[in-house]
Amino acid sequence: MTMRSHRPAAVAVALAALAAPALTACAIAPPAARVPPVGTVTRPPATTVPALRRLVEDGAPGAASLVTRDGRFRASRFATVGVADLHSGRRMSARDHFRAGSLTKTLVATVVLQLVAEGRLALDGTAAAHLPPGVPATGDGGDLRKVTVRQLLDHTSGLFNYTDDRRLSRQLYGKGFGAHRYDRYTPAELLRIALGHPPVAAPGARYSYSNTNYLLLGMIIKAVTGHSYAAEIRRRILVPAGLDDTSFPGTDPTLPAPHGRAYSRIGDRRVDATSLDPSRAGAAGEMVTTLGDLNRFFSALLAGAFLPPRQMAEIRSEKRTGGTYGLGLYATELPCGVTVWGHNGDINGSFAQTAGSADGRHVVSYRVNTDAADRAHGTDVLTAEFCPAPHA
Repeated sequence: MTMRSHRPAAVAVALAALAAPALTACAIAPPAARVPPVGTVTRPPATTVPALRRLVEDGAPGAASLVTRDGRFRASRFATVGVADLHSGRRMSARDHFRAGSLTKTLVATVVLQLVAEGRLALDGTAAAHLPPGVPATGDGGDLRKVTVRQLLDHTSGLFNYTDDRRLSRQLYGKGFGAHRYDRYTPAELLRIALGHPPVAAPGARYSYSNTNYLLLGMIIKAVTGHSYAAEIRRRILVPAGLDDTSFPGTDPTLPAPHGRAYSRIGDRRVDATSLDPSRAGAAGEMVTTLGDLNRFFSALLAGAFLPPRQMAEIRSEKRTGGTYGLGLYATELPCGVTVWGHNGDINGSFAQTAGSADGRHVVSYRVNTDAADRAHGTDVLTAEFCPAPHA
């Protein structure tokens, strides 16, 4: 049965419901709007600060977190350690924009599952049905007639990860970054690189994370809707939820203001990686956002604002990956036994992660302005927030 897509009003209602505990009995729930300037909050959440400090001790110039509890976005608490800019010494702000890498994937997956709910796309339909002109469905890189949309979403397609191509990897990272940071790529070019390698497994055989999967999903969204995946995300997610600080820059190498700097470790040198052409990432990781927008998006998603119940069950289902990854969302079990849902992402000079309770009422996002920090200490941020001693 074809289901209606979630309209902007439905998203606003769900977001208002999340914020309800913060309202008085006679108050009117506010419409979905940009997260207020939480950077003015002076009392940091004591839970996350020690873990942020460890990230800086690991080598991150700066680390920051934003915690939203009980859906109270106006009371979100921001904490930061270190600096946003090594030259000026400016500290990170809650309003700073940054590159979010693979956090892009959750928004792409949400749109794909909306199209499934509308009956315009089938999870068990093949990728080959939506290939751009000139891209072969079969070859040494695999048979896209046997790869399903579901397998793209949960990384069980077996397709080679294009960023692992040896030549391209030398250009995207390491010593080649400086000379190639502004190279421009099309999705078709990156897909051809991936298809130039044998698959790592048969379709559906096992989980193997591959950016190629979401590159293809971006193409599928365009084939089905006639619009780019970025335009569909804006229409279906950003505008309804009031995510005014999230964007998909395409080939624009700059970050919106305000922003700090991003730093990569190349050999024994720390290199400023703030400016780069994000077309290297595309639908797999080009998004620019803020901590506030991440909290608002994941709160709404987990609360069911964007997807009907059937598709919410699908996005959380990790049974085909042995409990590793859902359809653009994954669970993390923390040392105290609490399970949180979210995603992480990295790109040159930046790493970020968002995780929330199953109902979206408790969310934390954190970031560092480097791609070289210890990820284990990132998990410490989540543990500190979701497995605390009695709240301060």
